[in-house]
Amino acid sequence: MAKRDIDFLFEIGSLRKVPRAWQQVLNGRVQNIAEHHFRVTLIAWTIAIAERADVNKVLQIALIHDIGESRAGDIAFMHRDYVIRHEELAEEHVFQNTILEKEAGVLLSEYSERKTLEAKIVKDADNLDVDLELKELAQIGDSAAIGMQKNHRPFVRTIKLYTKTAKKMWDQIQKTDPNAWHQALSNKWIKNKKGAK
Repeated sequence: MAKRDIDFLFEIGSLRKVPRAWQQVLNGRVQNIAEHHFRVTLIAWTIAIAERADVNKVLQIALIHDIGESRAGDIAFMHRDYVIRHEELAEEHVFQNTILEKEAGVLLSEYSERKTLEAKIVKDADNLDVDLELKELAQIGDSAAIGMQKNHRPFVRTIKLYTKTAKKMWDQIQKTDPNAWHQALSNKWIKNKKGAK
């Protein structure tokens, strides 16, 4: 293993410190880029199985879909008119001289072209993660998140999502309480008022 590969792994660790750009307008705690990558990867895995896609390729693309943000940062929709980012150059430099350079370049190119089912699935997951986070923030009363849900996100289902599975997930996200997963638990600690035995 070359030193450059270890440097790469340290750089990836720094994604924990790179905030999502929309923290400027949202009031609650928002994900950092590493957290975003993690949930996007799990969303993409879920969609890939349902859509019978190449799961390994989907996971690989999802893990690196925003990797250039370690150098180029994240920008929100309102910044796009004012900021020129060189994200492809950043992606290239992140992987330069690493053992992953060639494969990552192919995967990132596939993702940016959005022609394959696998690339479309990852973009669907990227969009759905936004809707999940907005739903979580709206649940705690974040007025900006509520406004975005109402004014900006309804078009996502019809215009931005590619797969049937993602569209079904989007519908379900709109109807689901973000806290329902733990409020419905029925394990021995909850059932037994005296404690587990």
